[in-house]
This record gives sequence, C-alpha cells and structure tokens, in this order.
Amino acid sequence: MKGIAGGVTHPARVVPLAFLAAVVVGTALLSLPMSTPGPTRPPVLMAAFTSVSAVCVTGLTTVDTATYWSPFGQVVIMGLIQVGGFGIMTLATLLGLLVVGRLRLTSSLIAQAETHALNIGDVRHVVRRVAVTMLAFEAAFAAVLTLRFRTRYDDGWGEAAWHGAFHSVSAFNNAGFALYSDNLIGFVDDAWIMFPICLAVVVGGIGFPVLFELRRRWRQPRGWTVHTRLTVWGTLILLATGIVAFLVLEWANGGTLGGLSPWGKVVGGVTGGVVPRTAGFNSIDYAQITPETMAVNYVLMFIGGGSAGTAGGIKVTTFFLLAYVIWSEVRGERDTNVAHRRVGGETVRQALTVVLLALAAIAVGTMVVLLVTDLALDVVLFETISAFATVGLSTGITPDLPPAAQLTLMALMFVGRVGTITVASALALKSRQRHFHLPEERPVIG
Repeated sequence: MKGIAGGVTHPARVVPLAFLAAVVVGTALLSLPMSTPGPTRPPVLMAAFTSVSAVCVTGLTTVDTATYWSPFGQVVIMGLIQVGGFGIMTLATLLGLLVVGRLRLTSSLIAQAETHALNIGDVRHVVRRVAVTMLAFEAAFAAVLTLRFRTRYDDGWGEAAWHGAFHSVSAFNNAGFALYSDNLIGFVDDAWIMFPICLAVVVGGIGFPVLFELRRRWRQPRGWTVHTRLTVWGTLILLATGIVAFLVLEWANGGTLGGLSPWGKVVGGVTGGVVPRTAGFNSIDYAQITPETMAVNYVLMFIGGGSAGTAGGIKVTTFFLLAYVIWSEVRGERDTNVAHRRVGGETVRQALTVVLLALAAIAVGTMVVLLVTDLALDVVLFETISAFATVGLSTGITPDLPPAAQLTLMALMFVGRVGTITVASALALKSRQRHFHLPEERPVIG
C-alpha cells in the first residue's frame, strides 16, 4: 500500500474521493426508473440529495422514503447507509490508529508525517474486525426488531424481517431513515421498538476503538485510555442530560409527549434524548417542540457522538477535551491533564480547529438558506446543524426548500461527515517540530 500521505492517498484526498464516488453511484442507481413505483425517473437533484443523505448517514429527506421509493430504491438506500457507515468506521479507525502510531509502519517517518505506509496485514485485520463487529450488532438488533414487528404488529415474517433489518442498519449507522411515512412516530411508546433502536444508535455512534477497548477491559475503567474515558463518560453525561431535559421540557407539551401515558412519556423522553446524538429518527413531531428543547438539541446535535463511529458532530472527545482545557486555564495550570495523562498542545489546537471550522460551516450554510428562503432563523439553524452534524432531525421544512437551499444542505452533510475526519487526521499527520522559536508576545484576550 502506498503511503497515506503521498499523492491522492493522503487523508485529505482519499476520504472525500471515496465518499464522493459512493454518492455518485448511489445517485445513478436512485435515478433509475425501477427505483420508484411509477414509470418515471426520479429527478436528479432528489436522487442526489437522498444519496448524499444515505452515504453520509444523515437521514434528511425531501420525499417520503416509505412511499416514494420502490423496494429496489429502498434496498439501494439501505446499501448506501451500510457502505457509508462501514466506510466511516473503517477509514476513521485506520486514520486514528495511524495518527497515534498503533499500526506498524513499513517505511520510516519523514518529517514526522510525510510518508506513512501501513502494512497490508494490519489494514485487513482492522477492516475485518470492523465488518464483523458491525454485522454482529446489526444482526442482533434486527432479530429483536423482527420479532417485535411479527408478534405485535402482525407483519408477515418476510415483511417483519425486512423492516427489522432496515431499521437495524439505519439505527446502528445513525442514519435515521425509516420505512414509515411518519418515521417512528407510530412507535413512540413502544419500548420494544424504541429501546433497541436507541441502544443501536449509542453502540454504533460510540466508535470502534472504544468498543474494542471495552470488550477487552470493560471491568478495568482505571486502565482505559484517555480517548475511551472521554468518550464513555462524556456519552453518559450527554445522554442523561438530553433525556432529563427532553422529559422536563416536553412532559406537558400536547404536541409531543403531553398526550401519552407516564410510561409512554418515559419511552419518548429516552428517544428524544438519544436521537439528537446524530441518529435522526423522530418519534415525535419536531415542528411542535418547545423553543427550549430546540436550543438543547442545537447543542446535542453539534457535539454528536464518538470518534471513529457512525455518529457525526464535532465529537464527544473534542467537546470534553476543550472543557478540560478551559478548566485547566481557569485554575492557572500550564498543562491540560485528563485521567493522570497530559494532553499535548497539538491535540488541543486540532480540537479548536475542528470546532471553529464547524461553526464557520454552519454559519455560512445558515446564511445561505436564510438568503434564499423566508424561513425563521430558529428552524433554519436547526436544519443546518442537523445537516452538518449528520443528524437528520427536521422540523419538516426540507421537502419545501428551493434547490439552492437543498444543495446547501447537501454540501453541509458531505462536509460535516467527511470534513471532520479529514481535517483532524490531516492536521495530526502534518504536525512538525520547529527547530526555532520566534519572540513571544501576548495580545489582549477578552
């Protein structure tokens, strides 16, 4: 295998090109007449939007997935979700391991980054482990959902298995596509449907490196790496915060949880706290949520899930690492320490870069959509954050957006899905050691 940093195989090129190729193939397949029940071809923009959303495991749609697409089209969407999720976990894991030096190198490091080359056996081993892990979890969740669809909703075994498999793949890959016109609103209080889906969302979004480490040392949290500590504890904090906030803010809202039984509200609240972590399923109408809930979702969507997983956003590790940086600065400490380990300044700068670039992308995207529509800022911001963080939640405005706004959301989905991996790995691989220091000066801050 050629060096990852050389030629077109540099992370800044290989990741976007791989996902772009998948999007093009998906657009071509969804543009075929057989992709819809009718004889006409789907419009290219519609097919492209759906393909980008599926490959980037987002879930935003301009049409009803359950009725607009034929069984062939739905199989294509499911395949694109699987390809996108597998590619995300594999590429991000390989690049992450390369950055921290966990894989063997077949050539020396030139200038610390320029000619990394992976042993082909290492690559195959990682790819195989990711594939087996994904398929095992998806099969387990699909089995539970299939049994529920068959026993509770009287679906035939074939239909139940298809619905179970599709929603398992969609959930584990944090995609949010569903085979029902109201997404999952009809199952809002069904714990046997919603809880497995929520668990699949969390497991898929936590990241393969964390899953692998937990499998080996789940009983030894003191021995976890800093990455696993930040991801696991950060995920638990965000899940608890999201669930409690959703329950408190929506408990009496007649448009969302207000009309449900207490147990139904709990199920709906758990789902409402989990899906903003970039899953995209909606078991309630998000056009009816309170402004306070929308504000909470802004934050949860922007943060997202774990690195090298199927979730989007700036990632849990990025957010909580910067929280440690702030805490260290407030206490006047020179170093940022996490779990008795010092985090290098390069890593802190990379985290800051990812966050600032994410904010810039969302700001530009929001401004463009506002310019081409008459929509209010709150719903547009919800849509653009959802697109960039590959969440897929929507207040229902996506199908009515003009082409320019839809193209903007497509760009945000692609940049949000591919950009964070590319930027983070490229920055890390380009890290260089200066042989001199310029005179120091401190500008006024704040």
